Amino acid sequence: MTALPDAKLFIDGELRGASDGGTFDVISPWSGEVSGKAADATKDDIELAICAARRAFDETNWGDPENRQNRLDLVTRLRDAFTENRQRLVDLSVHEAGATKGSCNMAHVSMAMDGWDDFINVFDQVEWEKDCGDRHSDLVQSTSKRIRLREPAGVVAAITPWNVPLYVNIGKVVAALLAGCTVILKPAPDTPGAGAIFGELAEKVGFPKGVINVIFGKDPALAGETMVQDPRVDVISFTGSTAIGRHILEEGAKTMKRVFLELGGKSAKIVLDDAPNFAMDVGMTMLIVHAGQGCAVQSRLLVPRSRYEEAKEILKGAYGSFGDNWGDIEADGQIMGPVISRKQHDRIMNYIEIGQDEGATLLVGGKSRPDKGSGFFIEPTCFVDVTNDMRIAQEEIFGPVLVVIPFEDDEDAIRIANDSEYGLAGGVSSGDFDRAMKVARGVRTGSMGINNGMAIAGDVPFGGYKHSGIGREWGVEGIEEFTELKMIAWPVETAEAAE
Repeated sequence: MTALPDAKLFIDGELRGASDGGTFDVISPWSGEVSGKAADATKDDIELAICAARRAFDETNWGDPENRQNRLDLVTRLRDAFTENRQRLVDLSVHEAGATKGSCNMAHVSMAMDGWDDFINVFDQVEWEKDCGDRHSDLVQSTSKRIRLREPAGVVAAITPWNVPLYVNIGKVVAALLAGCTVILKPAPDTPGAGAIFGELAEKVGFPKGVINVIFGKDPALAGETMVQDPRVDVISFTGSTAIGRHILEEGAKTMKRVFLELGGKSAKIVLDDAPNFAMDVGMTMLIVHAGQGCAVQSRLLVPRSRYEEAKEILKGAYGSFGDNWGDIEADGQIMGPVISRKQHDRIMNYIEIGQDEGATLLVGGKSRPDKGSGFFIEPTCFVDVTNDMRIAQEEIFGPVLVVIPFEDDEDAIRIANDSEYGLAGGVSSGDFDRAMKVARGVRTGSMGINNGMAIAGDVPFGGYKHSGIGREWGVEGIEEFTELKMIAWPVETAEAAE
């Protein structure tokens, strides 16, 4: 098993251990054994990081308009340094997050770096200053010229999850830096190295002190809770569970923070009866990529009742063909490995038991697979005979568990898809584009793919409705999320006199 380098904190331009020398173990999902060590940040370390980020924002020109090109240049140089360290990124994804080598060519590394390029490419589309025209006011009996400015929001605390850590870290850190903010990145304790590398490489490419800070610790809540409550932090950008998101929103309100939340999902894939590739659309919904550990995965498959038995047979065949082609750390082409931890393994297995108790039928899978290794392996699992009021249909399992639900007609499919507290992603397949578009418009969710169209990419906004979050990440909108708007107005006469 590959041993990962020690993950160090990065505070005020310095790579360092915890102030008391404390460390914690990083556990490999593949083996359940220690794969590395990470500094265990103390309250003093967190205080230093907040002070450094605050000072860098308030006392340097990092966020100034004349520094935009320099920000872009530094972010580009940092991207180049990450590209040069691609194998390190792969090792971190595999041994911290439990990615397969095959999925590193997807969201874990390749798509993450593509997203970084997208930020660089859309940066010049941010409208920093807009002429809002002249307007006469009877109140002051004059006409004013008006401009709208977009300015950096301040100190950003970026709190990120363990499932695709590099991808989410880039989505927050790079956008905030381009906006002119200073950043404190707080990765999950399962994946500290995916955060630590930002500090290591930022130091190498010459980022100013305090602009980027990275802290993490064994306690998953200590640093995050501190930053959410601290008035010196202006923005909280959090990706994770809806329950924690609610808590952050409540706590952040006490200091009137800007809060961005990208939370859970229970997204629906709707395959209509006229789908031209019905078998493919049903079969490819198997929840196997990264063991289903994604917020935007389509974990509810909705199929017409008239073709429900057919869909079951298709899924039996698809899972049968997939077979045991997963869980091998050495296989380049595999896309499914273990789940992240023993805690998550047990949580998923509990949901599988709940599904059976609720009366759903276990079509395939449902077992823990210790024969795959000493890590945290659960075989691909599919439930049929599911009703949308079951817990396995309403709650985010975050594992390789697909539920299949029948619907009567298009309106019923939309109703079922919307009968959820979540609204993050989804899809619809049909041979009639207008019909599919009507369904796509009817589902209340942040993104929808028609006939497997890809609505999620680094150059377009991503986020959810309802309990799936607040705000948008990626694209121009993702950079703008870290800005404030300011209006300035002055009398026309003043402007004319100046000329």
